[in-house]
Amino acid sequence: MAKTAGNRAPPLGDRRLWAEAVRDVIPLPGRTAPILPAAPSPPSGAAAAAPAWVPERETVLVERFAGIDRANAERLKRGQHPIESRLDLHGLTQSEAHQVLIEFVEASYRMGRRCVLVITGRGLGAEGPGVLKSAVPRWLGETGLRRRILAVAAAQPRHGGAGAVYLLLRRQRRRQTLCDTC
Repeated sequence: MAKTAGNRAPPLGDRRLWAEAVRDVIPLPGRTAPILPAAPSPPSGAAAAAPAWVPERETVLVERFAGIDRANAERLKRGQHPIESRLDLHGLTQSEAHQVLIEFVEASYRMGRRCVLVITGRGLGAEGPGVLKSAVPRWLGETGLRRRILAVAAAQPRHGGAGAVYLLLRRQRRRQTLCDTC
C-alpha cells in the first residue's frame, strides 16, 4: 500500500473506499490486485460509545474557481463580493431543496445577480455532514446549474461558514442585434 506524507499509511476507511472504487478494474497482465486488510474488530467499553463518524477537520463544501482570475477567487473565498441574494435550504426535503436550488440559480442568473449565498446547514454533527450539505456540491455540478455558475467557495463564518456556500454566477450574454438602435 502506498504511503502518504510523513510515511503514514492512509486510514483504513480511505483504503476501503479506494478498494470499492476500483473493485471492477482488471489488473494489467502480469500484475495482481492489492489485497485489502481485514476490518479491525469494533472497540469495546467507553470507546464503543464514541460517534461512528468523527471529522478530522471542518470539511469544505466545495471550491471551484475555473474561469476566474486569482484576485476574484480570493475575493470570493474571503466573502468580499457583495451578496445579492440568499437561499436558505433549512427544513426542506432533498427533492424540494434540489428544485428550489435550480429555480434560485436560474432566477438569479436571469436577474443579472453575480454573487449569491446558499445556506445548506451543517448537519447534526455525529452522523457526519448533513444530507443537503453533501448533496449541494453534486447538484451544483449538474449540467443545468454548472453552465450558470462561474465559481463556488465555502462561506466565511459571518455568512454561515461550513453550512453555506458562495456562488459566483456568470454574466448573461447579450444578444447582438443588426441595428444599434434596436
